[in-house]
Amino acid sequence: MTKRRPNYLAGVGVTLWLFVVALPLYVMLGAGVQSRADYGASGPLGFPDHFTLSNYVDSFSNGFGRYFVNTLIVTASVVAIVVLLVPPLAFAIVRNRGRSTSGVFRLFLLGLAIPAQAVIVPMFYVISEAGLYDNLIGVILPTAAFCMPVCVLILTGTMRDITDDLFEAMAIDGADARRVFFKLVVPLSKSGLSTVVVFAALQAWNGFLFPLVLTQSEETKVITLGLYNFQTQYGVDIPGLLAAVVLSTVPVLLVYLFARRALVQGLMGVGGK
Repeated sequence: MTKRRPNYLAGVGVTLWLFVVALPLYVMLGAGVQSRADYGASGPLGFPDHFTLSNYVDSFSNGFGRYFVNTLIVTASVVAIVVLLVPPLAFAIVRNRGRSTSGVFRLFLLGLAIPAQAVIVPMFYVISEAGLYDNLIGVILPTAAFCMPVCVLILTGTMRDITDDLFEAMAIDGADARRVFFKLVVPLSKSGLSTVVVFAALQAWNGFLFPLVLTQSEETKVITLGLYNFQTQYGVDIPGLLAAVVLSTVPVLLVYLFARRALVQGLMGVGGK
């Protein structure tokens, strides 16, 4: 058996990439446990001499807890809307091959090409006329709407992998469409559903444009807007800001750790057979 020669070039490339990824994490975590004076003296790359958790405590005193709850409400509501609407819609698209259903699917695909920035002005007008301005519902509905095209694409790709033999077997047993959906399609689409949930949750949690334009008061602020509180006319509280960023990334990291396998499997299923 021939001995494989070490690939030094690949090792150098991996080391450089690890450095690129690890350096921002080091700066963020290190600054979060330093005081503003220590951070100003040592700089972003300096190792903290005195560890402190005051930045994390001050984050909650600056309203981070309220922003966290608002973001959690928006995220949970967006996920609930997507999970309620997308699976039946994807099931209808996959099983009904009529022209009207194909038109609906193409309409959702068209939504992939429309950025939120292009419709933010009419969206602001619609939300204002509906009386939902400066209300979390006014953020939830547009966010869910812009998540649905990608979610429909992912879930239709997953459902197309279910063989026709299984549907025929359910039909022979006398199962109606409702029973087929809940007893066959939903259990076999768990990877796609997990991907849809993770995608919608990330889009809602990291949303910035809709909360920025469609909300105004402190009571409706989310985390992405609350980070502005660390910027004053005299400067930016960088240690406090980075501590808040760390707190805001913890839920996203937990979601990824527990759902990464389903996320990868669901994305691999996009496009169907």
